Amino acid sequence: MSRHTMLRSAVFLLASLFAVSGYAALPESSSVPGGVAVIPLAKVVSGKDAPHAWLGALPVLVTADNDVWYAVVGLSLTTKPGSLALRVQNGGVERTVDFEVDDKAYPEQHITLKDKGKVQLSPQNLVRAEREIKEIIKYKHHWHAARDTDLAFIVPAQGPFSGHFGMRRFFNGEARAPHAGLDVAVDRGTTVMASGAGTVLAVGDYFFNGNTIFLDHGNGLITMYCHLDRMDVQVGEVVAKGQPIGLSGMTGRATGPHLHWSVVLNGTMVDPELFIPATVQQ
Repeated sequence: MSRHTMLRSAVFLLASLFAVSGYAALPESSSVPGGVAVIPLAKVVSGKDAPHAWLGALPVLVTADNDVWYAVVGLSLTTKPGSLALRVQNGGVERTVDFEVDDKAYPEQHITLKDKGKVQLSPQNLVRAEREIKEIIKYKHHWHAARDTDLAFIVPAQGPFSGHFGMRRFFNGEARAPHAGLDVAVDRGTTVMASGAGTVLAVGDYFFNGNTIFLDHGNGLITMYCHLDRMDVQVGEVVAKGQPIGLSGMTGRATGPHLHWSVVLNGTMVDPELFIPATVQQ
């Protein structure tokens, strides 16, 4: 066993052993399209009461680390570089915090699908896909206020990363939406674990994503586990970090067995690797 494999196994073991402990570090701050801006609020927040924050009309996750309040802001891949304003309310007073978004160029990924029906959709499949997209958007914008949110994620399956977030994808030579998650190359039937403590928001079979589980971690933080062969949890079930929730597969639009893992923050897909320790990133 390689040193890297041993390290990954140790991280999974520790995460499982300490899943019930207090929540840990903030995600890595990366203020770029598709990234996460971690913004300290010490200059505009006083007292111990939790502040509230919004990016436009969308509520934003706020958490404390070492007695300092931070806004943890998801940035869409379509966000234009430049200055953005965060509204922060504390003690009945509202202030504005400006922050900068830098540019980022993502690489291209060219994929060949033998099933051309997954690229050029039939009228029936198009209706299905459009209906499911609306449903997924609803889940992405789900919000329930939580006292604390588990931000210290683990990778939900043990395997090499085969597709990174933000890659500009071409299916059979045709441009499609950028890759909105992290792919983990694992065989069919590999155990998939909850990346953090949460509650099962939804489970379903989708045209593109296949069998998918949505976990709600509170305060606008959602994770998705796609292309599953089997789903072993039910809506409303509370799960611990590291708890098995299903088995990997290749359902939906997939060229082979793997786990597609997405992280949603304040309604937008963001880079999952920002939520995992650098020691297990590839």
